[in-house]
Amino acid sequence: MIRVLFADDHEMVRIGVSAYLSSQPDIEIVAEASDGGPAVDLALELRPDIILMDLVMKEMDGIEATRRIIEEWPEAKIIIVTSFLDDEKVYPALEAGATSYMLKTSKAEEIAKAIRSTYEGQSVLEPQVTGKIMTKMREKPIEHLHDQLTDREMEILLLIAQGKSNQEIADELFIALKTVKVHVSNILGKLEVQDRTQAVIYAFKHNLVE
Repeated sequence: MIRVLFADDHEMVRIGVSAYLSSQPDIEIVAEASDGGPAVDLALELRPDIILMDLVMKEMDGIEATRRIIEEWPEAKIIIVTSFLDDEKVYPALEAGATSYMLKTSKAEEIAKAIRSTYEGQSVLEPQVTGKIMTKMREKPIEHLHDQLTDREMEILLLIAQGKSNQEIADELFIALKTVKVHVSNILGKLEVQDRTQAVIYAFKHNLVE
């Protein structure tokens, strides 16, 4: 049996969806909650297989409830079931740790199918949600590893690319040799390379130096 906790502040919604889900041979509603706070408490106490989470509730919304559950129980599988497709709802819910995102306009059998798929480790998203995510990804600028470097680290990387030793870099920048070594270590870690040679190759490959 797939044990399900259902959190929604609309009693009629809970009654209707729960009635259908309870009729399924492989799904059991173990608890219901009318707000985010009780949902968090029940989730951490009962550890259900799936949590159906409404987004807009009076005291604690579903985003905050999802965040608190995931903080205490990272393995929790939470399906958002809501009427909202606004960006300010979709992205925060997914970033908080929700596994799947469904609309209340979905048929009960579709929600049951989403429960089974999420239980098996899949992520189920409404087509409109998938479209929003793809659009945001296309709009997001490409990030490079060297974007993580501080101005000082970038300066030292360019000096490394010029073939300067740690001592020469320390003398040129008027900083301690030990400080240079710390910066070099940070640079290698951020660029995900093993040594100075690979760091130089990275710098040339990404046109950081001529």
